[in-house]
Amino acid sequence: MRTIADVAQALQSVLTTQADALARRTGFVQRQSKLTGAAFAQTLVFGWLGDPQASLDALAQTAAAVGVSISPQGLDQRCGESGALFLEELVAVALRTVIAADPVAIPLLERFTGVVLVDSSTITLPAELAPVWPGCGTGTAALKVHVRYDLRAGALTGPHVTDGRTSERSTRAQTAALPAGTLRLADLGYFDLGVHADMSAQGVFWLSRLNTQTAIYDLEGRRWEGLQDLEGYGTDTIDVPVLLGSTRQLPGRLLAQRVPPAVAAERRRRIRSRAKNKGYTPSALALAWADWTVLVTNVPVALLSLPEALVLLRARWQIELLFKLWKSHGHVDESRSSKPWRILCEVFAKLLAMIVQHWVLLTGCWTAPDRSLTKAAHAVRQHALPLASALPSAAHLCATLALISRCLAAGSRLNRRKKKPNTYQMLLDPLLDSFP
Repeated sequence: MRTIADVAQALQSVLTTQADALARRTGFVQRQSKLTGAAFAQTLVFGWLGDPQASLDALAQTAAAVGVSISPQGLDQRCGESGALFLEELVAVALRTVIAADPVAIPLLERFTGVVLVDSSTITLPAELAPVWPGCGTGTAALKVHVRYDLRAGALTGPHVTDGRTSERSTRAQTAALPAGTLRLADLGYFDLGVHADMSAQGVFWLSRLNTQTAIYDLEGRRWEGLQDLEGYGTDTIDVPVLLGSTRQLPGRLLAQRVPPAVAAERRRRIRSRAKNKGYTPSALALAWADWTVLVTNVPVALLSLPEALVLLRARWQIELLFKLWKSHGHVDESRSSKPWRILCEVFAKLLAMIVQHWVLLTGCWTAPDRSLTKAAHAVRQHALPLASALPSAAHLCATLALISRCLAAGSRLNRRKKKPNTYQMLLDPLLDSFP
């Protein structure tokens, strides 16, 4: 399988050849040392891939598995500022390698060159790191990981790392070009008519919830009055051509569906809860919008119906599940240490481990619509040490990856659900969708 060969080549290149060169270039390795850049990276990446809560003693055992004898204390000493810089740069090196599987066979997704989800997640850091990685509050420290995630072939672009203050709208995940025919799905933090206009000009499709502050005009130039116009249609579903923005007049479609009273009530409960936590009172207008799901897109009617658009909107949640996998199972935002630079080393090493994990799971289960990434990740973690041991030999590494691939294909599946269908069930049959 080509993907296995691709993954083997990427692992050897990033975690061996490029790691050693980068360690010297960043100053992490300044003289001949038994702990090379490759050995250090492999120890942390595969050690924390196998057990995200591994102690220094356990990591020292992983070091032995990759051919280095080092004490837990010696390993801890190397997890300082120079180690963090080296691992940060190694993440950037890994990001230049994009691995894709054969596209999953879902007809709705096959209409597009790719279906790319865009989002970010924040990792809180010790306050001592605020001068390097400032957070949103005074004296706080954080970093954001920005990701593009293709639902068709599984390709992961990212995680690109910025400080916690960086706006989603100013990142590469927002502005980097996409192939023509791709559909991009992003939340309201990325809503920008200028970016949408650029995508339209490049032949890229976009689908988003409506930012309710956006000026909307019909094709005759009459400005919409928001909810008043929606209610005026007298129907529960709306799909009309519109122009977006007072100055840009960007052509698109407005799609809307009224939700059941129980769904609207739950939305209002969440709106009030968020407002209470942040110390303000939600407006009557914000509460009224809860009666509707409203989207805007430039995808033609012939290519995407309203029910299909609602299913794809729900599919955007898959990137949230990816971040949940990284945090809840990969523990990228947790550490056993209280040392700031050791914690930062751990963050970058675990992000590398999640990239490796994603590459490996693409080899065995991606083409199955009913795949479970949680089950697949568990299988990958069980084979972390065999992967580390196989790294020096391309043939051995490919054989180990093939073994993992067979395990993933055999047992990484979701159970079908009748009452609350899984995302893959709704993508295969959009009429199963409930209200997003």
